Amino acid sequence: MPTFTVFKGSKEGKIIKTETTRPSLQNDQVLVKITASGLCGTDEHYRHADMGLGHEGAGIVEELGPGVKGLKKGDRVGWGYQHDSCGQCEWCLTGRETFCEQRAMYGYADLDQGSFGSHAVWREAFLFAIPDGITDQEAAPLMCGGATVFNALKMYNIQPTDRVGVMGVGGLGHLAIQFASKMGCDVVVFSGTEGKRDEAMRLGATEFVAMKGRTELSIGRKLDALLVTTSVQPDWNLILPTMGPDSKIFPLTVSMDNFSIPYMPLIMSGIRIQGSLVAARSIQRHMLLFAAQHQIKPIMMEFPMSEVGITQAMDTLSDGSMRYRGVLVPQN
Repeated sequence: MPTFTVFKGSKEGKIIKTETTRPSLQNDQVLVKITASGLCGTDEHYRHADMGLGHEGAGIVEELGPGVKGLKKGDRVGWGYQHDSCGQCEWCLTGRETFCEQRAMYGYADLDQGSFGSHAVWREAFLFAIPDGITDQEAAPLMCGGATVFNALKMYNIQPTDRVGVMGVGGLGHLAIQFASKMGCDVVVFSGTEGKRDEAMRLGATEFVAMKGRTELSIGRKLDALLVTTSVQPDWNLILPTMGPDSKIFPLTVSMDNFSIPYMPLIMSGIRIQGSLVAARSIQRHMLLFAAQHQIKPIMMEFPMSEVGITQAMDTLSDGSMRYRGVLVPQN
């Protein structure tokens, strides 16, 4: 039986190179030769699990199942966090399949493969054409990182006239600044120190606030939305006075801790805490087209797709020195 390479996590956190049997393609399944994979903070959560790692994939269509209708060999495609859904429930039928009770998502399904490897097999229905003007390396981090921030802006109806805060200039934050700015929003960036001010302004911020040592914040016009992309919760007593009435807070990073926020400012201003989960397929397609049209690209550090390269990339991410998205590239 033919096989392909998969890089897995392990109990000890060591990256393991394995071979998995390549299944015969059924229905709309597609064999994709992986050309690039983004490294996401979520991958770190599964480094100690016996499963195929990676969910920001880009590659070239190599083989087609009998039910494939649109793709052809040689097409460039990407995929993200979600691999399947039932297609019949209320959520699927209204284009919100990320909430389907039978959704297949990274870390919970298809544990024998990921975007860290040589190939993967996915349904055509959950693959996305990569537009011209975006390389595979640039597209890979958009499949989850880009989709996550774009979904918050698109699905929850952020307007071009809105003032949008972005907390953190990192893997998600540097993409959020670009998307919100190109949508026409007035973008206020909150960061720990002054170190990333110039970069944030180049990416599209209109105002930059260094938080360290601040006991109060004055930003003039208040925020209509805030995208929190930092791994730790901010001081909400400091942040809530910057939020306008009927504004939204999007906590976009993954945490197993409880979400804690002052009660009275929340209800007095009608502020919403809005959960947001990657992107449904329609929004994912719009995100890629929007990124290509406006030349939104991740700032990347490249690493080889190997046990050593993946380890180095994950260590770089965990010690906080990634600028800003790691991308793994096969060494041919």
